[in-house]
Amino acid sequence: MTALYDHIQEAAAAVRARWAGTPKVGIVLGTGLGGFADEIADRTDFRYEDIPHFPRSTAPSHKGQLVCGTLAGKSVVAMEGRFHLYEGYTAQQVTFPVRVMKALGCEVLVVTNACGGMNPQYQSGDIMLIEDHINLLGANPLIGPNDDRLGVRFPDMCYAYDRDLLMLAKAVATEQKLAVQQGVFVAVAGPNLETRAEYRFLRGIGADVVGMSTVPEVIVGVHAGLRNLGLSVITDLCLADALKPVSLPEILHTAATAEPKLRALVRGVVGRL
Repeated sequence: MTALYDHIQEAAAAVRARWAGTPKVGIVLGTGLGGFADEIADRTDFRYEDIPHFPRSTAPSHKGQLVCGTLAGKSVVAMEGRFHLYEGYTAQQVTFPVRVMKALGCEVLVVTNACGGMNPQYQSGDIMLIEDHINLLGANPLIGPNDDRLGVRFPDMCYAYDRDLLMLAKAVATEQKLAVQQGVFVAVAGPNLETRAEYRFLRGIGADVVGMSTVPEVIVGVHAGLRNLGLSVITDLCLADALKPVSLPEILHTAATAEPKLRALVRGVVGRL
């Protein structure tokens, strides 16, 4: 864990060497949502390979760069491309950028993802505000010795997703006439999509949507003392009794179609922090 702390400081120092900002908000952009980075002004881009100890993005549509600048008048840092367990990374590697965001000064973490919708009231293209999650990844980024400089040994997850930020997001959505859902996200390892039986099981244990990310970042966000807001873009419907095959191009197309709503929502939230 001492090595992890040192690696975080080295990565943060490399960013500070080229960018003088102190970000308030860290943003993680999910599959098909990388175009959101175009909203960031006065930006300085860092390729992941140029930041010490950063993993490399291998997932489709994940560009692989850290974008630093301003959004809605606030200093922000955004991941244009995240990491997943299915790429072969450990949970600690997946969440390393969140640690760096905290070291740079972030107080708020906004995590986005593309996901499958299992709630029959949801539609493809909807945005869901995450109110809670279920971790079925079989991994946790906090396993191992705890470094008290990074967070407490047993972080409480009662309000992993900040209630005030959730209310703010709903208020912004109402003002902008954006219809949003609110529910529970379940994380699975992937990379395959689920079977009919698995969708029935996941729905049965209380999940509204399913994806392959987000939960590790939020766990580390809680551990690091960040306030977390989670936003899921529903790219396909996963109703076990009416399931149809879906392809990655279809998922990316739906994510891109819904992205303007996500942009407006995140911009509105950040502007009112």
